[in-house]
Amino acid sequence: MRQDKEFKNTIIPLADKLFRLALSITGNKQDAEDVVQDALLKVWQKRNEWDRISNLEGYCFRSVRNIALDKIALKDNQWEELPDQLSIHTQGPDKLFESKEQLETIQKIMALLPEKLRTVFQLRDLEGFSYKEIMQIMDIPEDQVKISLFRARQKIRENIESV
Repeated sequence: MRQDKEFKNTIIPLADKLFRLALSITGNKQDAEDVVQDALLKVWQKRNEWDRISNLEGYCFRSVRNIALDKIALKDNQWEELPDQLSIHTQGPDKLFESKEQLETIQKIMALLPEKLRTVFQLRDLEGFSYKEIMQIMDIPEDQVKISLFRARQKIRENIESV
């Protein structure tokens, strides 16, 4: 019973963030939904081991990343736009159009980034994870997280300036 409650209160609320990470890796809404479902199932099946997992949230994100990487290794897919509910809400039709256009530009630029840079950028700048959490999720040293984030931001900035 305790695990049911913990799953509902801790894991299920992560679904939107997990979906955004999966979408940033797979580039396909349906695949991202499948990845999240598979990851949640995997976490539930490991419920008897939760006490030994030091960062359950990080474990969920790592599971999503690994499953998404396995999925894209199996098939070549095209980048899709993020769902409308993830768009930036602003006042006025001019601002809304401008924000939506900026979001689409950033999505296209992110799609050009290598998976590692895209994932680090997604986790840090869009999801707000700390360097230490990203290090645990991606299983890379903290210095590599910082370098990858720097490179991702630099490439995004360069591409935005060229547009």
